[in-house]
Amino acid sequence: MRYKIIYDKPGRLRVRTGQDAFSKAQGRGIERMLASNAWVLSAKATYVNGGILINYEADSRCNLFSLLDGLVLSEIEPINENSEIDELDDDFIRSLAIMLCKFFFVKVFFPTPIMVALTLKNALSFWKRGLIALGQGKLNVDVLDATAITTSIAKGDFATAASIMALLRVTDLLENYTRKKANATLSQSLVLNIDNVWAITDNGDVMIPLSKVVIGDLIRVRMGGIIPLDGEVVDGTALINESSMTGEPLAVMRKLGHSVYAGTVVEEGSLAIKVKTLADNTRIQNIVSMIDQSEALKAGIQSKAEKLADTIVPFSFIASALTLILTRDIAKATSVLMVDYSCAIKLTTPICIISAMREASNRKILVKGGKHLEMFSLADTIVFDKTGTLTVASPQVAKVVSFDGFTPDEVLRLSACLEEHFPHSVAKAIVRQAEAENLSHEEEHADVEYIVAHGISSILNNERVLIGSAHFIFDDEGIPLADKEKNIIEKESEGYSVVYLAVGGTAAGMICVYDPVREEAKHVLDTLRNLGIKRIIMLTGDGDAAARNVCETLGIEEYYSQVLPEDKADILRALRESGHTVIMVGDGVNDSPALSCADVSVAMKDGADIAKEVADITLLSEKLDGLIELRVLSNHLLERIHTNYKAILGFNTMLLLLGVGGVITPSTSAVLHNLSTLALSGASVKQYD
Repeated sequence: MRYKIIYDKPGRLRVRTGQDAFSKAQGRGIERMLASNAWVLSAKATYVNGGILINYEADSRCNLFSLLDGLVLSEIEPINENSEIDELDDDFIRSLAIMLCKFFFVKVFFPTPIMVALTLKNALSFWKRGLIALGQGKLNVDVLDATAITTSIAKGDFATAASIMALLRVTDLLENYTRKKANATLSQSLVLNIDNVWAITDNGDVMIPLSKVVIGDLIRVRMGGIIPLDGEVVDGTALINESSMTGEPLAVMRKLGHSVYAGTVVEEGSLAIKVKTLADNTRIQNIVSMIDQSEALKAGIQSKAEKLADTIVPFSFIASALTLILTRDIAKATSVLMVDYSCAIKLTTPICIISAMREASNRKILVKGGKHLEMFSLADTIVFDKTGTLTVASPQVAKVVSFDGFTPDEVLRLSACLEEHFPHSVAKAIVRQAEAENLSHEEEHADVEYIVAHGISSILNNERVLIGSAHFIFDDEGIPLADKEKNIIEKESEGYSVVYLAVGGTAAGMICVYDPVREEAKHVLDTLRNLGIKRIIMLTGDGDAAARNVCETLGIEEYYSQVLPEDKADILRALRESGHTVIMVGDGVNDSPALSCADVSVAMKDGADIAKEVADITLLSEKLDGLIELRVLSNHLLERIHTNYKAILGFNTMLLLLGVGGVITPSTSAVLHNLSTLALSGASVKQYD
């Protein structure tokens, strides 16, 4: 493909292939093809000028140019169906064209009496909105608009009244389009795919792709898992967190005959579910709905902006009345009415927030509400879980040590059989090691029970099988240890994370896991300090030696080892009570209580479903660099909002003074005011591009 580079910075490239180089349908095909590469964060192709804008991972620049150089436009498969965003664009252009054509056609071709009649007819909708607001005891923008139109008509200036209404209609159309497109773009980027599910078959539970599930199939969802499809419980009992649908934070009991819904999470228990529908849009729609409507998820700065906007309107009336009293000039008083600070404040602030959330999703960061971005910017303390968060998401098994009566293969095989049901990074490491050693671990046990932050319990050959931490195995469950085994543990476990296995009340062995730190972790921590984070803390259930090694490597001065989930939550509460604004970053089921206690919580991409459900923000990339992007993005968001405040105050005050001085007419004041509002709205949408 032949193209010209228009913009080229690390992580962002804009090229142009020339006008009419590809069709609209081919443009969609180009977007899909580019987005199919994991290192491409987003792609937008504009068929009108042949432009292609690509956001990508900065270290993949060579891959991107190789891809573009080898691209053959004639071989791109066109996508003819319109997306929601395409339909919004088409509807907006069509509606705007019709609106403007009607206005100028009436103005040019209709005689004055008919134009006056149409002006009065069009004014009815504005008067109705104003009267409704007054009836509700509100003195808002609708009342301002109705008053300005009424004043112009009372003067006999129907042309000005018609122009004001036309401008207001265009402004409403643009505002509605801007908000809908921002939400649609965000909605599109929030799609969360569940690739595989556990299908219940005659041969036991088998993992299959979600795409192969059909209505009527039976699937199993265990503790910590997201229910992928709507269905009916046919076996089992569980506590389900339905906050993603209902907003209710307390889990509810679901059992035989009850309906369950996609996007909800099994907090405790296990369910067999008969699939009723394959349409999994509930989760996305709910998140977007909460973003748009829920006061609880609005940024504090957005709520303050809305309250400030409402309190400004009465002062506009007071200023207009004073202008009329002092100047005896209705035109000047009307000009004051056309200057409305509140409209721009009320519009640009949520657009800034939605645009920032959209940009976050483009960078593979899912943010569930505007207030979480605000809190991320204000935070002074960040708390990390160790395993799978500061360390790599795929730790490795260093060695398997068996005790008397068991072999290393038996210990690893049985451990993998139990751990494969749970998405913690250490569990995945054990399963991978068993696969690498070709150890078959078919399910021969009863249902597994997960004890948060301790371990797993099940029944095998009428014997209780336990796997988990030393605290769980030896303290809680009372499994005895001989001196010989204690010596082995002391000798073999130094510097490792250790998982213990017990069978039938006897210690069977231990698995030592090597958990290397993420290569980007030190850079991320240093950068966060430079961005204003004053305190960095690490929490882990591992022993002190393993915790200390990680902290020394990363330069973390404060850590807590061998902590339980309730301990983590208590530490978070204590930090907040002492006046800190706290970010918690974690990935496991055991991190969920602490995530819930933080001012703003972040879950890792490969974390447990319940951790991602509880968290306010989820990193959809495997690296921690998203934390830096979040801090910069959230800081930029607050700066942009404050910049908008200053621009709105300055420009509208200038318009007000020009109107009072008789320099500009009411219609000119209306035009400039609305254009400034639209310009700021546009800048708020594009601020991160």
